[in-house]
Amino acid sequence: MIYKTLIAVCAMIALTGVSVAAGNATAGKAKAVSCGGCHGADGNSANPSWPKLAGQHAGYIAKQLADFKAGKKRSDPLMAGQVASLSSQDMADIAAYFTKQTGSQGAASKKLAAAGAKLYRGGNKKKGVAACIACHGPTGAGNPAANFPKLSGQHAAYVEKAMKDFRSGARTNDMNKMMQNIAEKMSDKEIKAVASYISGLH
Repeated sequence: MIYKTLIAVCAMIALTGVSVAAGNATAGKAKAVSCGGCHGADGNSANPSWPKLAGQHAGYIAKQLADFKAGKKRSDPLMAGQVASLSSQDMADIAAYFTKQTGSQGAASKKLAAAGAKLYRGGNKKKGVAACIACHGPTGAGNPAANFPKLSGQHAAYVEKAMKDFRSGARTNDMNKMMQNIAEKMSDKEIKAVASYISGLH
């Protein structure tokens, strides 16, 4: 029942659409220079603790930047300094630049791939953990209309941290607590497995 409900909710959210200011990728390239220090000039970060932004949906990137600036539902000392002077248009431009870049592909751990695939595609019915595929799609492409992020190829270490932040309540900027409710039912082992699978997903 939980899976049918989640799919229905995802579909309704997708139909509502998300209003995002139009960004200019050319302007965004210049504005994103300082982002390159951590996320890479083309949005493919070398450090697995920092997310890849290349190919991520523009609306999602812009929302995360705005949330970092607000500092209430998502906070990070380093990001707070980076976004402090950014306007909504700056955020839209930066997002427009990174979404046009090509994301690099990761690789799943052979040890964790099977367990991760099972969770991503089927969830865990005993725990009431919904399948990731319901919102993020079979290839991890996400859903830009619903503002569900692209996950494919993302660093496993970053995904693991993000899920643990949702679980602990350190991060609360997910819609209707969807990620918080899922992550709180998952063990460290499950989170690590699905994060690894996502890294190699394409």
